[in-house]
Amino acid sequence: MLDFDFYSPEEEIALPFYKERGVRVFVKRDDLIHPYISGNKWRKLKYPLQQAKTAGKTLLVTFGGAWSNHLLATACAGAKFGFRTYGFVRGDQIDNPVLQLCQLFGMKLHFVDRERYRDKKGLFNLYFRDSREAYFIDEGGYGTLAAQGCSEIANEICRTYDHFFCACGTGTTLAGLADGVAMRQWKTTLHGVPVLKGGSFILDEIANLGIIDAANVRLHLDYHFGGYAKTKPELIEFIKTFTRQTSIVVEPTYTGKLFYAVHDLIGQEQIASGSKVLVIHSGGLTGLLGMLDRF
Repeated sequence: MLDFDFYSPEEEIALPFYKERGVRVFVKRDDLIHPYISGNKWRKLKYPLQQAKTAGKTLLVTFGGAWSNHLLATACAGAKFGFRTYGFVRGDQIDNPVLQLCQLFGMKLHFVDRERYRDKKGLFNLYFRDSREAYFIDEGGYGTLAAQGCSEIANEICRTYDHFFCACGTGTTLAGLADGVAMRQWKTTLHGVPVLKGGSFILDEIANLGIIDAANVRLHLDYHFGGYAKTKPELIEFIKTFTRQTSIVVEPTYTGKLFYAVHDLIGQEQIASGSKVLVIHSGGLTGLLGMLDRF
């Protein structure tokens, strides 16, 4: 069984703003799991890697953009657990610190144009159809095994909460949380914060992953700040202030938008006084490297 010991505590954020509104906010510090296989990246990779190992596969093939935390996590996990790794990278060939780290961990990179990149299964079959060693992992780790890994967050939760919040890209983490909550029959409301425009599709993705009962899931669609990996000055200022006040680092693509949404919803009194909130910090802090010039 592939696994490793990690540290992911629940930490309360003691901001005066939350105290004034009578809301206690905690963070599940999945960003502390590992420097590169951090947050939901490890949770989404755990069971696919176990399946690959059981099937005798030795090559992990996956997909991502030029600043992809998922590519980096897969490259590092491959090095840790004895797999070779191959990454299809969306867009023109470039060089940046994230891709350099991927290569340092041994990942072979293959840049493809955006049109061909849309057909990931087609790319895999074109290059690896005849390979007995290759194992397909979708972009961002999306899949039912990934959701299974994310559902295990619920196993580690030490307190009772009224609300869970997580950022959403593919919907896998939210689907896993929904499954974990449903299995325990908790009354917790789940909140997803899509980080791209048109995020209402996340509910369909949850259903596609076999999570039928999404009645207690709420999506907050107005915190994408222009779209995936897009930002605005007010988000950058929020991240700077939040990090200085809490010592918890967040970044503009996922977790910054997530915590901004939590902060804003509390300010609007959409989270009732007396509530306890748990925010899932999904890691991915290397995403800061492509945006440091904005800070």
